[in-house]
Amino acid sequence: MLTREQLDKYEMTIGIECHVQLNTRTKLFSGVDNDARDKEPNAVVSPIDYALPGMLPVLNKAAVDKAILAGLALNSKIANVSRFDRKHYFYPDLPKGYQISQMYQPIIGAGHVDVYDPATGEESRVRIEHAHLEEDAGKLTHHGDYSLVDLNRCGTPLIEIVSQPDIHSAVQAKNYVATLHRLMVYAGVTNGDLYHGNMRFDVNISVAPKDSKKLGTRAEIKNLNSFRSVERCAEYEFKRQVELVEKGEKVHQETRGWDEAKQKTTSQRSKEHAQDYRYMPDPDIPPVVLTDEYIAKVGAGLPTMPREYRTGWAGLKLDGSVVESVLDDQDLAKKLTEVLEKSDSKTAARVAHWFTLSAAGDGEQEARTEQVSAQHLIELSQMVERSELSSTGAKEVFLKLNDEKSPRELAKEMNLLQVSDSGEIDRVVEEVLALPEAAQAVADIKAGQDKAIGFLVGLVMKTSKGKANPGVAQKAIRSKLQ
Repeated sequence: MLTREQLDKYEMTIGIECHVQLNTRTKLFSGVDNDARDKEPNAVVSPIDYALPGMLPVLNKAAVDKAILAGLALNSKIANVSRFDRKHYFYPDLPKGYQISQMYQPIIGAGHVDVYDPATGEESRVRIEHAHLEEDAGKLTHHGDYSLVDLNRCGTPLIEIVSQPDIHSAVQAKNYVATLHRLMVYAGVTNGDLYHGNMRFDVNISVAPKDSKKLGTRAEIKNLNSFRSVERCAEYEFKRQVELVEKGEKVHQETRGWDEAKQKTTSQRSKEHAQDYRYMPDPDIPPVVLTDEYIAKVGAGLPTMPREYRTGWAGLKLDGSVVESVLDDQDLAKKLTEVLEKSDSKTAARVAHWFTLSAAGDGEQEARTEQVSAQHLIELSQMVERSELSSTGAKEVFLKLNDEKSPRELAKEMNLLQVSDSGEIDRVVEEVLALPEAAQAVADIKAGQDKAIGFLVGLVMKTSKGKANPGVAQKAIRSKLQ
């Protein structure tokens, strides 16, 4: 077991490659359906994907446009000229014997991502080396002494985002991939479904003494598909490598896999020697030439991004966890900004807290919330401001809110409207003050123990079945006990 003192002598360095599946209608070089979810094996495959003789690829323009949007979301330079290359290797899920990728002239150049840490509220910058367009390979399923090939995924358009080794903790690695996911979903280039592999992460990690100027030998953990697994595998791999170094053993350069059940990495294959992929320009695909005007035209479609929302909400003085909860749903982020534009910061802050109730609920509740108009949300907030609804009652109405009925109509149906009529509340207060259980609180108040008034207000609320305005009730109690 490693001690904290041993671990503190070392620093981890992490670089991450992220594969993002683009949500185009068709594949990168063929005209078949790009959505392979719930499809029979080999059901959405064209002769181009099978690599039948004489079949020529045709580049999907929509994939290029989405790559431009992704690059702009990464604060990257979009190349005016990019090219496709053939990456040669032989595997059953790659019928051509090569993968069409971009080795030498990628479409997306250097950029950066500002990674927000919800726990501290601070940002750290991770540089992007480049990102390139490529096609996905098929899928192999192993069954003992045989394997099955499914080519549905073959030809799926991907962008591979390659970071610089700027990450130095497991938490920062988790926050980086979460930030990437949010950026790509907001940019509209991917569906972001981690379960179905819309984004996959390869984590390269090495350890070295903190005062060392040389990086250690790295291991690559492949095909992670959740933020949590990225964090956990980095934690495990850091300790594994430190333990080897402390024992005087060698860390081998290798590809490792993540065992979710055992929460550990396992060796898959050695990478001591670089594989020769024999890259060559693809002669069937001409260079992609983009003018600055075209890049600007496509870039005009980039929507408001998370950091812009966060900056726009600064005046709401929201807790970081509330901001992150709202940002997790792009539609809710849009709706909150609309509420702020049409009302004031107090109303918007109240609505933001209600949105966290949606995020904590089921998918049906969240979908219904997204459909509620900004005007209804503002009206509900105004009812709280006018003491027509308690904060608790407003939450109950919010969870039932839809555009078929106004907040007031729902509050009436749910019997939640507060009574602010002084005559009615005076009657209830007199009834409460006559109760035997109120006697001690009345005596305490008359003796100067003002806190006891809360007990009497509670009795008023109970007697009125929650309808009495507590502020009006408290004034009536004080008036009658003077």
